[in-house]
Amino acid sequence: MPADALRLQSVTRRYDGGAGLAEVDLTVAHGEIHALVGLNGAGKSTLMKLVVGMLRPQSGTVEVLGKDVARAGPQTWARVGTLIEYPLAYGDLDGRTNLSLAARLRSVPAAGIPTMVDRILDELDFRRYAEIRSGRMSLGNKQRLGLAAALQHHPDLIVLDEPTNALDPSGIIALREALVRRADEGAGVLVSSHHLDEVARIAHRISVLADGRLVGTLDPAGIDIERSFFALVHAASRSAA
Repeated sequence: MPADALRLQSVTRRYDGGAGLAEVDLTVAHGEIHALVGLNGAGKSTLMKLVVGMLRPQSGTVEVLGKDVARAGPQTWARVGTLIEYPLAYGDLDGRTNLSLAARLRSVPAAGIPTMVDRILDELDFRRYAEIRSGRMSLGNKQRLGLAAALQHHPDLIVLDEPTNALDPSGIIALREALVRRADEGAGVLVSSHHLDEVARIAHRISVLADGRLVGTLDPAGIDIERSFFALVHAASRSAA
């Protein structure tokens, strides 16, 4: 197993108009929860899409579980759990069936799928919605369904973009505990957020993204983490100007 679950080296991906990422270096070790924070438009979602192969870098490399993302095959992606932007589910199928299909797509042996699904339903306190069609679920419950699909197979790398969106407090706590458990089992976790107080509860490292560049790190145990965050962002803005 490679030393890092995820490695970005000198990654650049610019859009017309200049937005995007520039020369980003970032790693996520096995057993580590690495949080990525930034203001809206900082480039967090672009970075996440590069990690899961939805975008390709214009320069630099992205390695997922030791494989270049451009050449990673089904065996590699079966060991990854992702939720980017919004959960994908079949609206006419209930929660349990959607989770079973997600497991099959990740090459989970058929015999083990029912037990796997039952476990994640209990872990995320989602069992009462197991027989509800996803098209009838609230935004928060759709988010829980997407998170369950990303976490149920205990992947070696977890990539979540703003995962607490639409979650109620009980859902946030359940997610937090699930991520800590998986990191304790050796998974690498990359989670983006603009909720500093939330990620500081579980992150081992916090990196700050501003205007497409990594501009510093924050101490999750820091006394005034918000002040430190805005100091980094404002310093980066003045430097760019």
